[in-house]
Formats: sequence, structure tokens, C-alpha cells
Amino acid sequence: MILFFSNTIEGDLIRLDEDESRHCLKVLRLGRNDVIYITDGRGNLYEARITDTALQKVTALIVQTIVKPEEKGFGLHIAIAPTKNSERFEWFLEKSSEIGIDEITPVFCTHSERNSIKPERLHKIIVSAVKQSLRTRLPRLNEAVALTDFLNAPRPGMKFIASCLSGREPEIQHVYTKGHDATVLIGPEGDFSEAEIEAAANAGFIPVSLGPDRLRTETAGIYVTAAINLVNRI
Repeated sequence: MILFFSNTIEGDLIRLDEDESRHCLKVLRLGRNDVIYITDGRGNLYEARITDTALQKVTALIVQTIVKPEEKGFGLHIAIAPTKNSERFEWFLEKSSEIGIDEITPVFCTHSERNSIKPERLHKIIVSAVKQSLRTRLPRLNEAVALTDFLNAPRPGMKFIASCLSGREPEIQHVYTKGHDATVLIGPEGDFSEAEIEAAANAGFIPVSLGPDRLRTETAGIYVTAAINLVNRI
């Protein structure tokens, strides 16, 4: 099954944007009356029939809703410093979206090697990963913020910080409680500063380990995503 994404729904009609329409019409060579599958990124999966391709834009009529939103039972929010190499950060977004993440906030830290991102490109990568893995929920990509601003905002659920400066902290899968929302801080290649670790502790973030090995920023993000999802599936 090839999955399309669209959040433009008007009654029983779904409209694909320019990129999705191009893929549908030019790459897959689909046309009127062909059946396609679409998710709105909010947990719905639709079977739809193409009714209009005017101006190379696809409009489809919903035939049936195959999957409806269900309570996931937990939410995972990772606040992570963008890597100097943008491709590595994009890899994290792609793989975490495939495994199962709900929210991502890029944070700029004292030792950050990158202080800007391209949200439109990152959003496209997330959408592509969701479609590839046949998921029906689109992770939320928040606006990039300074770590200090992120720490000052209230966060529901359990809160953790993974730092290389930690000592003998327990591994995250041993302190996270199944079924709870979790927010996890992951720092840049130069790690969090001592002041940032202290500020996170004051904000209620529990120091945790991601195992005995030192992981790259993007690898740490994948580790956390996999660990939290695994705990909730056991």
C-alpha cells in the first residue's frame, strides 16, 4: 500500500497538495477513479477514489475510513540539539518518526554547533517517514528555542535529561514508567554545560543514562525513541 498525506479535508473530499499530487499523477501515473490511501496525520486512514485531477491537483472522495484515532496511552517528546551536520539531524527525524515519536523540539544550547534549522524541509522529511512506515499520526515539529526557554515552560508527565557528564544514573528504560508521557532532553555533540544540567535538574528533569557507550546526538535520540516505545509494548 502506498500512503499519501493530506490534512485538507472538506466534507467527504480530500485534496492533495502539489508535491503529493505530482507523486500520485506523474510518478505513480494514477488518475480518475483510481483508489488511493490517505492519512490526515491525526490517526485516520482513509480509502479514497480520485475524482478530479484538474490543474494537476488531486481531489479524492472518501470511500471509507479504515482506521480511526485511538488513544496511544503515552506521549514521547524529545527536545534535542540540532547537529552540525544537518543530514544527521534529518536522519534522527526520519527514524524516530518511523519508530514512533509524538513531538520534537529543536533546542539551542551553550555548546550547540548549529543555531538555525529549515523547518519546511524537516517537516517534509517527517511526512515522508510517516508515509513510508504506514503510520497515521504525524509527529509535531515545534519551533526551535533556546534551552533556557524550553526549561521555563511547564511540561506534563515524566521528565529526563541524558548527559555524558552524568555518573552512575540508571538507564532510562529502568526509571521510565509505562503509560506515562515523557519529555527527554538530548544535548549537542559537546554535551550540555554543567549550568544547563543544573538548570534542568531545578526544572524537575531526572538525569538518566543511555547505556555504557557514548552516543552521537542523533543516535541518542533514536535510542530514547526505541527504548520508550519498547517499554510500552512489553
